[in-house]
Amino acid sequence: MQYKIEVNKNIEIFDIDKVAKQACGSVLMTVGKCVVLAAVAREEKAVDEDFLPLTVQYIEKAYAAGKIPGGYIKRETKPGDLETLTSRIIDRSLRPLFPKGYNYPTQIVVMVLSVDEEVDLQVVSLNAASVALYLSDIDIKAPVCGVRIARINDEFVLNPSLSELKQSTVDLFVSGVKDELLMIEMRALPSVNPDLLSLNTPFPEVILNNPCEQLMNELSEDEVLQALDMASKAILNGSNAYEEAFLKHKKQSSLSLRVQEENLELLNFVKNSYEPKLKEAIKQMAKSERASEISKIAKEILSLNEAEQKEWSEEDITKALHSFKRELVRAQIINEGIRADGRGLKDVRDISIETNILPSAHGSCLFTRGQTQALVVATLGNDSDAQLYDSLSEKSAITERFMVNYNFPGFSVGEASPIKAPGRRELGHGNLAKRALYPSVSENYPYVIRLVSEILESNGSSSMATVCGGSLALRAAGVDSIKLVAGVAMGLVFEGDKYAILTDIMGLEDHDGDMDFKVAGTKDGITALQMDIKLGGIDKQTLKEALYQAKEARIHILDIMQEANDKIVVNEDVLPKLELFNVEPSKIVDIIGQAGKTIKEIIDKFGVSVDLDREKGEVKIAGNQNEQVKAAKDYIISITSKDSKFDKKKGAKKSLDEFFVGQEFEGTVKTVAAFGVFVELKDGIDGLLHISKIKDKLKENDKVNVKIKEIKNSKIALDLL
Repeated sequence: MQYKIEVNKNIEIFDIDKVAKQACGSVLMTVGKCVVLAAVAREEKAVDEDFLPLTVQYIEKAYAAGKIPGGYIKRETKPGDLETLTSRIIDRSLRPLFPKGYNYPTQIVVMVLSVDEEVDLQVVSLNAASVALYLSDIDIKAPVCGVRIARINDEFVLNPSLSELKQSTVDLFVSGVKDELLMIEMRALPSVNPDLLSLNTPFPEVILNNPCEQLMNELSEDEVLQALDMASKAILNGSNAYEEAFLKHKKQSSLSLRVQEENLELLNFVKNSYEPKLKEAIKQMAKSERASEISKIAKEILSLNEAEQKEWSEEDITKALHSFKRELVRAQIINEGIRADGRGLKDVRDISIETNILPSAHGSCLFTRGQTQALVVATLGNDSDAQLYDSLSEKSAITERFMVNYNFPGFSVGEASPIKAPGRRELGHGNLAKRALYPSVSENYPYVIRLVSEILESNGSSSMATVCGGSLALRAAGVDSIKLVAGVAMGLVFEGDKYAILTDIMGLEDHDGDMDFKVAGTKDGITALQMDIKLGGIDKQTLKEALYQAKEARIHILDIMQEANDKIVVNEDVLPKLELFNVEPSKIVDIIGQAGKTIKEIIDKFGVSVDLDREKGEVKIAGNQNEQVKAAKDYIISITSKDSKFDKKKGAKKSLDEFFVGQEFEGTVKTVAAFGVFVELKDGIDGLLHISKIKDKLKENDKVNVKIKEIKNSKIALDLL
């Protein structure tokens, strides 16, 4: 059966009961030339643990874009970063819909079968997964809808095409159900100020003379709310449209939900006898995410005669303690405005910052906030260090010049766990930090940048510590970023008609709270935002309060960061050296040489990398030694200069037929390089006198007697007479 729905600027075609019929819910969704299959499967037997065993897998098939997978193994294997991040978006949007007590192992699979270069795969995939889940026998109250908001020419645009998104200054992805927002992902997208660029200005001068030619396009809090208002209306429209179309096809649920009843007798015993000890344990937990203090209390209760008589298990006791702990934490916040570690609702934990503590790294920052600590290290590279990856929506590989890697070893929370390859959490946190920091670095910045965040201690919002440390690590590496960027994690506690917004939440408040809301930006606005709601939707007024409270904290943190920034001493000795300059585009072939021979000689001789742009005549030389880089530049300039074997006016090669080995000249030094000097012989023809042949120091315009040692590949080598 097929349904055609026009919703939120898209014409969406859904085929149900056509494919994957043995899944408990499936749909084939088509938008334009994009076709996505979403299927939901679950096990018949529930697990005993009290959690939701949900797995979401988003898979891009290479054949969807008429491609064969790259690499040695010609098939889809390990998911790419984009696939993992899209899986997280779908998971975070759908997870809150499952009813309490549902603990059947469940898998949601989304496969991209055909791609359209203008269709947003994340929006389509989430909506397909939502409809498949709604059609299943799992008791979902209403379908989720996802939308994307762009800002083009200062106007917000709903569900832009991918080509429109490239013109946008904002990328906002929002999901929700009915009038409730469930998940938000936002980033500011940089753009170049045309008033600061001139078509006649050489490329390097644009960078060096206009370091802030890039506009960061931060959003103010009110602009974020305006965009979210547009998203909310579209989500309500989409959620209603899906419900109206598919309600009659939804399977009836016969699943039993295992809502575990609390042992009220045990809970009351804990409340009456162990409240003081539990309050003290909560204070200890403010210093660590480990529950060792609660474990000690549980063992103490277990040793009592009463526990033996009433057959209380350690598991039951631990659950009662955690339940009462949550109640105490939330009550103290709501009723007293005091948090477990004694802070007020708006207080930021103490911050300490050290920069360039690693002598051999290009730039480093040790950022500590409370019991969360991130060591963020910046490394600068050349064009060959850029990350290449394939995208179904792009014909050619995408080059990534700004990378952020986030690592979370077990010892950061006191666990003896093995260090493995980065998982979904690590990829998600790194991506959030990248979104926050990326607009602060000029798109024309000549180096490739890699930031690595090593989380050394964690008690709340290590991703935001990564943002703060990353911004200062860039400055410590000599990167003239446009503005400093800071991040803060906000929390929310609802109890009846009362609520409290928490600034700079720690792990305990994240676990026992109702919202995780991360906001990053500059003093002028927001560059990245991520929100997950655990209890359903959030009203706009509460969201507005949270945004403005986050702004206060962000400015407070930025003031501390600025103090650290003013004390940074860049270690120039360890930074890679770079020379950017322009030559006539027609001379690029001379730098390359026949079959690439000349450029290979330059790279081998000077130990540098050379990148060329034939169309613009741009030359980029990078290396570890400043002298080698400058020497390579001088050599390339000598090859392409008007005084060499080319006549700039005529544009033709001058003949070397009248020159021969052994011929003697009184020449004039025209160029001095680290490897020797170029001597003008006659008629604008130069020869190279290597430094090994020079006895006394020579400078430009000195006269010197030389003879021709060798003529090879239109180049003349000289000896001193």
